[in-house]
Amino acid sequence: MSDDNTQFPAQQQEPPGLTGEMDPLPDHGESSYQGHGRLDGKVALITGADSGIGRAVAIAYAREGADVAFTYLPEEEPDAQETSKLVEDAGRTVLAIPIDLREREACDEVVERTVQELGGLDILVNNAGYQFARDKGLTDMDDERIDRTFKTNLYALLWLTRAAVPHLKKSNGCVINNASIQAYEPSTSLLDYAATKAAINNFTVNLAAELGPDGIRVNAVAPGPIWTPLQPATQAPEKVQKFGANTPLGRAGQPAEVAPAFVFLASPAEASYVSGTVLGVTGGRPVF
Repeated sequence: MSDDNTQFPAQQQEPPGLTGEMDPLPDHGESSYQGHGRLDGKVALITGADSGIGRAVAIAYAREGADVAFTYLPEEEPDAQETSKLVEDAGRTVLAIPIDLREREACDEVVERTVQELGGLDILVNNAGYQFARDKGLTDMDDERIDRTFKTNLYALLWLTRAAVPHLKKSNGCVINNASIQAYEPSTSLLDYAATKAAINNFTVNLAAELGPDGIRVNAVAPGPIWTPLQPATQAPEKVQKFGANTPLGRAGQPAEVAPAFVFLASPAEASYVSGTVLGVTGGRPVF
């Protein structure tokens, strides 16, 4: 690490961002993750799994024995094709769905297609998220940004989970939400995003109480600064350079370092009594 805490070369993309344009390329566990049959025979639906944490979770779940459906935005097609190949290379069935989840009908369609084409649903991972950190504060946030952030991060999560619950009841399945360190240490430039992540924590605990009697576990993972396309696509170049330097471990994390938390929470053997919790993967920043 250099004296000025520079972590990455200055770079910028337009949202949603693509993996192939990042420097350096993120590590999703392509060469490192080894499965142990923890999710044999399961069906998982992961939103926003074309890149970043979602891709790492898709790789891990497939290598653990699960078939994987995932969503992505149409403009993320190059990344989605790579994720599909990685799942297929693990010997599992993949269902890639290009769709915008900001409409309730789209969320219903995604769940229905997963159940019909993959034969059921055991694991729902609400991973898709949107942020934009190039504005200075609330007065710079236009209605379009606020609407996109809340619909992507919260509305879609509610709609998808509502559609998935009847199927999860049949399998004693689980819901895993992607929260954030921003729920605990919010940045002023991410006021709207941080608010949605705090709401996701509340939703997680509350839904765990509601669905516990049905045998459905509900948990969340709260990542810290993780090197994904969301960063160069939504942060100013000078912030990208020092991204992750403010953690106790002194660096950003890789998607491959987050995926095992999602595997643990999905595993019926290892996390059978874990529900209503938020598991931090933050490089040492607090989640309580």
